[in-house]
Amino acid sequence: MPHAENHLLQQLPPRARQRLLASCERVDLVLEEVLCDAGQDIRHVYFPVHGFVSLLALMDGHPGLEVGMVGREGVLGASVSLGVAVAPLRALVQGAGEAWRMRSADFLAELARSEVLQRNLQRYHYVRTAQLARNTTCLHYHLVGPRLARWLLMSQDRAHADNFHATHEFLACMLGIRRVGVTVAAGVLQREGLITYRRGEVRVLDRAALEAAACSCYAADCSVYARYLG
Repeated sequence: MPHAENHLLQQLPPRARQRLLASCERVDLVLEEVLCDAGQDIRHVYFPVHGFVSLLALMDGHPGLEVGMVGREGVLGASVSLGVAVAPLRALVQGAGEAWRMRSADFLAELARSEVLQRNLQRYHYVRTAQLARNTTCLHYHLVGPRLARWLLMSQDRAHADNFHATHEFLACMLGIRRVGVTVAAGVLQREGLITYRRGEVRVLDRAALEAAACSCYAADCSVYARYLG
């Protein structure tokens, strides 16, 4: 049986996991590829293995604002389990990698057969709701520097590497700020020896210090996930 390498799939009993994976195909996650757009039908569900996907809210032609992120810890397209087959957000590949892709109809059929999958999806919906709410308050109340540190930690967690790609322009869109704000905040983290950042490539040098520099939202997100899905 192929190794799932996705946390939600790894939590399934072996027989249920094997049955689900038999309906999946392994696909590449290509950097900056749009997997689905807001308002479009959700034709596939993705279980990332490597790489990660940004969930972007779009409004009035402005660049998308990141309100969530999906990596190995979760699933993209989970709303089909609620009977809603329309994407609420744009899903943009932020970190290249691989994922298991499954047709939505096959996913719903498997969901009906597996109580464990149903329970885990219910908990995942709760965790995502809690994280989305926290993102909103973080954007309003926390300073750019701590928010950038949090975002870098979230990206490193899902990249499973100290190095990952992130341009100034992309970071500005993700954080909802101007590029100059990214330059200033990233410059502070570099001078303090926490990261290096050159030509769109980030390298985390001091993970512990970066965690200390991040806003409280990072630890809160980790805590709620560990409590319900850890």
